Amino acid sequence: MIELYVKKPNELELRHNNSVPAPKGDEVKIQLVYGGICGSDLSVYKGKLPYAKYPVRAGHELVGVIVEKGEQASFKIGTRCVVLPNTFCGVCDQCQKGLTNICRNKKSLGVNIDGGFAQEFNISSKYVLAVPDDLPNKKAVLVEPLAVIVHAFKKVNVEKKMKVAVVGCGNEGMLAAALAHYLGAKVTAIDINQHKLDLVREIGDISVFLPHEIESLETFDVVFEAAGTKVSVESAVKLAKPGGAVVLIGLAQEANFPIVHIVRSEITIYGSIIYQFPDDYLQAIEYLRDPEFSVEQIVSKIFSITDYKEAYETAASGNAGKVILSFKEAEKL
Repeated sequence: MIELYVKKPNELELRHNNSVPAPKGDEVKIQLVYGGICGSDLSVYKGKLPYAKYPVRAGHELVGVIVEKGEQASFKIGTRCVVLPNTFCGVCDQCQKGLTNICRNKKSLGVNIDGGFAQEFNISSKYVLAVPDDLPNKKAVLVEPLAVIVHAFKKVNVEKKMKVAVVGCGNEGMLAAALAHYLGAKVTAIDINQHKLDLVREIGDISVFLPHEIESLETFDVVFEAAGTKVSVESAVKLAKPGGAVVLIGLAQEANFPIVHIVRSEITIYGSIIYQFPDDYLQAIEYLRDPEFSVEQIVSKIFSITDYKEAYETAASGNAGKVILSFKEAEKL
């Protein structure tokens, strides 16, 4: 069996290990089909997450097939599924309030516990969700990152003809722009990278701008900040119109807020982290099943797991959309 590890910052290692043991209890064994490379995967790889542990098996955007199950697992063998990569204890005060996304004992696959970039892996079935037959794997691998955006959109009310800005056009920003466009909003996407803006433009009728091209007087009903930098957060607040809202998705360490402007303009600022499971996953699946929801352009390239170095380099280049690793040929290695 092969699996991809981040041995230490800036060092990837493709390991050949013995087969995964039989799942026990409520566990299922999943044979991975596709795994998406996310910004947090790159942060772990580059050593930028202080809470990451090494060595760690990478990967948390996963779609695969259940090939074996424990005696307490209710899934059928052969079920295609996606995975919740963030654990929750179910007993802390946050979990008791239904806020499992901010569980005090949360662990994250591919960050501080082993992830799913492996030919096969075991996981508790409570972190697994079946996907419908009409959702192809290439779209199903987007369920987890799209659920992040679904959760963020629940903070505000995005309606037809509303003016929505997305600051930062990484994978999450592109998904936010795509969803706002699908919901009928008038969408403007902003990024420092023209290549990313070109990708966003392919989604549909979305206006794209480099930061310096935005008129200083232009404001928006809702602004989604998805770049995660000090400058992008501060820009997002300035772009919100009086009575508007800013939803922070990116993970900037800090930013300076113009408090007088925020107060006098009654701007509401929301923080949004990951998702509620399974509700946000189920909503993401419904969006992805709709042919009118345009996301195909977001997937830039699918690499074989043997080309993991090139895949990570492409994802880290800043010039690509979603980069996916394929494990379909893993059994031949």
